[in-house]
Amino acid sequence: MATSFRPDIEGLRALAVTGVIAFHFGLTSLPGGFTGVDIFFVISGYLITKHLLGEIGETGRLNLWRFYARRARRLLPAALFVILATLVAGYFILSPAEQSLYSKGAMFASAYMINLWLIRWSFDYFAADATNNPFIHFWSLSVEEQFYLAWPALLLLAAWLRPGRRTAILVIGLAGIVSFAACVWLTAVAQPWAFYFSPLRAWEFAAGGLATMAPAKFWRDRPLLATGQALIGLALIAWAYLMVSEESPFPGVIALVPVVGTVLVLLSGSGAGQSAAQNLPNAFLSLPPMQWLGKLSYSLYLWHWPVIVYAAMLVPDLSSLQRLACAALTLALSAFTYRFIENPIRRNGWLMAGAARALVPAAVLTGAGVIAAYGNARFADHNFSPEQRSIAQSAAQNSTVRASNVDCVLDFATVQPKPCVFGPRNTERSVVLFGDSHADHWSTPLIAAAANNNFQVVTYLKSSCRASRVTTWNWRMKRDYTECDEWRAQSIKDIIALHPQLVVISEFSMGNVMRESPDELKHANWDEEWRDGLRWTLEAFSRAGIKVAVIRDVPYNGSYVDKCVARALWRGQQPAACDTPRATAANDEIAAVERDIVRGTPNATYIDMTNKFCDQTTCHVFIDGMLAFRDRHHLATPFAQSLEPAVERALFSSAVAQR
Repeated sequence: MATSFRPDIEGLRALAVTGVIAFHFGLTSLPGGFTGVDIFFVISGYLITKHLLGEIGETGRLNLWRFYARRARRLLPAALFVILATLVAGYFILSPAEQSLYSKGAMFASAYMINLWLIRWSFDYFAADATNNPFIHFWSLSVEEQFYLAWPALLLLAAWLRPGRRTAILVIGLAGIVSFAACVWLTAVAQPWAFYFSPLRAWEFAAGGLATMAPAKFWRDRPLLATGQALIGLALIAWAYLMVSEESPFPGVIALVPVVGTVLVLLSGSGAGQSAAQNLPNAFLSLPPMQWLGKLSYSLYLWHWPVIVYAAMLVPDLSSLQRLACAALTLALSAFTYRFIENPIRRNGWLMAGAARALVPAAVLTGAGVIAAYGNARFADHNFSPEQRSIAQSAAQNSTVRASNVDCVLDFATVQPKPCVFGPRNTERSVVLFGDSHADHWSTPLIAAAANNNFQVVTYLKSSCRASRVTTWNWRMKRDYTECDEWRAQSIKDIIALHPQLVVISEFSMGNVMRESPDELKHANWDEEWRDGLRWTLEAFSRAGIKVAVIRDVPYNGSYVDKCVARALWRGQQPAACDTPRATAANDEIAAVERDIVRGTPNATYIDMTNKFCDQTTCHVFIDGMLAFRDRHHLATPFAQSLEPAVERALFSSAVAQR
């Protein structure tokens, strides 16, 4: 069935892929560039629905084999080429543990199911650790492929119920409404499902599908309206790029902005015969540079992510010039892939002559990709040296608290304190460990030191919840962490009622003067709020006659230490390549503020163990043959255990824990 080429749609593709690349390449002025994927979803819904309904209208049926053959020729060869190239490059860049893990991701990406794999691990697309996964961007291609499998059945159902446009609108509209409602709900309660699960993104494809039902004549007869509508659509897309961010509850309701914007642009360009003067926005989308980028958009999307991921692994602090070089490399690889793989195979006359000629090689290629990825994972498993295994085990090992049968570190939603007790039962002397995961990673040496001195340890711990009385932003919930405030208030009451000999506090202080993460700008009133909050918590215990020890936070490293050290050893480098300058890793200004607050509080002591990690200039990540951290800022448990003598001296061999 013949279809007319829409240059404005090619321009929309360019706009979409530019936003995604800008976001992934760290262009902070476009924090919502990732919504370019939503533009792609709407475009796919529009084009596929238009094609399928046209065929149903002409013939009364669908040639599904021909449809899937076209999709296979268009998408599969370039995707598998990039997957295989990324696996090969990963051998020289990734550690064996990463090669094994991400090869599994490549296996699911080859079968267009990586979105389901990511859901299984509750993998957050915006989590910092996602930057290590060179295949995570294949999630959207998996969603699209699953759409291609399900959408024809939905349209055939509509035609079977009652042929005609009205039934198709009702069926597509109902599917879109159900999908949207479920997406909004799950964005709040289980965001990875809302983000990755294809039925919960179906409403975006449905929006594009519904746009095909609008009569083109309406806009052809109203060029001024079409122009204004296109301007509004582009403005909505621009707003999404500029105002949405990874802290937004996404996809959810806010995803309507780029989706509606894309629909408006698509509708405005549906009327044939409009001149460039009549519709300037569509003329902009039809400019040669936009057409060229749109033509390369699929290859650009495939290549940009592994390029920037591997570049950041090799050069952790990429300069602007180096990022531009990565962009140039992405363009070159994309142009090569389009010229020699994507376009020739898509338009190959022999493959186009029959559906089986395309589908059989496609099945073979898919199987080859899965087998190659699986084989690479097994090969990586055989490359585990004792040193690599030690690093992996140190990074994976839980603290004493987390290894207990009871979940002693509460999740985000729980607000009722659930203390855990460790150590001797025949003593009335106790120490309370209170705070977030940065208190938890001291639990192993603290519990051992307390047992040596006949003390129990009682833990009050909650994920990402500081002991200081200050409301923080929860990066996973995408909102203020009110559950933390409620838990903290009740925990302080319970601890005072318990009246231990000592309360030990440690918290993620590198985030204390920053609203959302150590990588973001200082919040206007945050410094004062944090100071007051820390002082309030310390004074609450001090007034109750309870001694408090504040352990200074550990250094914040420039990389994920376990991965960086494993990569360095794999490449024959020294672990010192992963060290971080002390001025960056250990914020002495924050520590000075904490020390002053503690000094001004009766019954409070400040404990600084920074010299266990840092010398005058550098904070080290591999100390005495052990991995010091399991990620960027949590102690590796075996190394934490080695600090037991220092913890015992600081807390029990002095007057700190004595009455």
